[in-house]
Amino acid sequence: MPNMADPYFAKSLTYVCEHNDQGALGIVVNRPIDMTLQSLFERLSLSLQDQAYADAPIYFGGPVQTDRGFVLHFPAGEWQSTLKVRDAIGLTTSKDILEAVGRGEGPAKLLVSLGYAGWSAGQIEHELKQNAWLTVEAKDAILFDMPADERLGAAMQLLGIDYARLADQAGHA
Repeated sequence: MPNMADPYFAKSLTYVCEHNDQGALGIVVNRPIDMTLQSLFERLSLSLQDQAYADAPIYFGGPVQTDRGFVLHFPAGEWQSTLKVRDAIGLTTSKDILEAVGRGEGPAKLLVSLGYAGWSAGQIEHELKQNAWLTVEAKDAILFDMPADERLGAAMQLLGIDYARLADQAGHA
């Protein structure tokens, strides 16, 4: 929501990958940082033979474990450490997926982030009751096919809302 004061989440679009009685985990998908996949591979001493992804941005995935990489990808595939988000979407934290991407054998679509967003048990439910977040069904095309700066607006359009017209404070009758 526009009144979100937390700088980590103001104007963010967060893809919730897991939500259960122990909490929730998500990846912010519209905040590219000043790093490309090529530069990340260089830092990790990995070879990126498939130059199609060289200029792909790395994202600020959230404020938790910002030194750790998270790869949101389609299809889910079989990697060493993958959380199956949906039938076709996975979230992988193991290096084997990056090695496969470097060889040109990785998933068809991916979004790489540093860090993630995490909520303790009941926290996200409380924030939803406080109207801190709007929820919308995830669409793969928004995650993987749109430029980062268009994703929030596109998600809001699924609700029939223009983000620019939302007020940052609630009225009381």
